Amino acid sequence: MRRCLLVLLAALSVLILPCAGVAGRLAAAELQPLEIASKNGVHVFAVEMASTPEEQAKGLMFRRQLPEGQGMLFDFHHEQPTSFWMKNTYIPLDMIFIRGDGRILRIAENTVPLSEALVPSGGPVRAVLEVNAGMARKLGIAPGDRVAHPIFGGR
Repeated sequence: MRRCLLVLLAALSVLILPCAGVAGRLAAAELQPLEIASKNGVHVFAVEMASTPEEQAKGLMFRRQLPEGQGMLFDFHHEQPTSFWMKNTYIPLDMIFIRGDGRILRIAENTVPLSEALVPSGGPVRAVLEVNAGMARKLGIAPGDRVAHPIFGGR
């Protein structure tokens, strides 16, 4: 009887532990909706948040793909000038620099993968949205457009 119980517990651990790992990964990469209102309409992205210094330091490094319509939102919690680089980042990106009022200050289009050249914000920003290269131009997103997300006091 005891041996059967041990075998049953071992079998359950083989089934349960991988599921727990998947649940942990999903929770860590939970996506939130973000909207950008441009002259061409409202564009919705599913964004992963980078709110801590550790998350921000890693960003999208080492990833080989970013699904269309997704991105990463770096929240600095207050406005500040900032610079980004593409070290260890394999995906070409558009970097959208966003002021505290939710207005886009600047867009750095088609940043170069693996480059250590600094990409400056061009002024104080509350957040930076990284999306696949070419998305800003494709969707008609431009400086002055409004971004809706809870960190900007909306949605």
